[in-house]
Amino acid sequence: QVQLVESGGGSVQAGGSLRLSCAASGVAYSCMGWFRQAPGKEREGVATIRTGGGNTYYADSVKGRFTISQDNAKNMVYLQMNSLKPEDTAMYYCAAGEYCALTSSPFRVWGQGTQVTVSS
Repeated sequence: QVQLVESGGGSVQAGGSLRLSCAASGVAYSCMGWFRQAPGKEREGVATIRTGGGNTYYADSVKGRFTISQDNAKNMVYLQMNSLKPEDTAMYYCAAGEYCALTSSPFRVWGQGTQVTVSS
């Protein structure tokens, strides 16, 4: 069974940076993704990466600011977040899925989440 454990969240001021990490163990999936959910809002896809080819996909709201990457040898997935904005404040989740999409439906395994808070 795949287990995902996120780390790296915290509180930063607007314009700052954070790097989220996701440690994966178990059977590999075709896609790894980062999602986020703010209080009172629906969960949204932030970025995904194909584990086999490295193709990446981003939500329009984070393009040019966030970068998803992976280290297959270490079974790690990262989300580098730069130029953070208060609207990026949310719980961030790592997920493993059958194919890449910025929707939740293909993702079968989820981490427990790590909180990111951006103050103005």
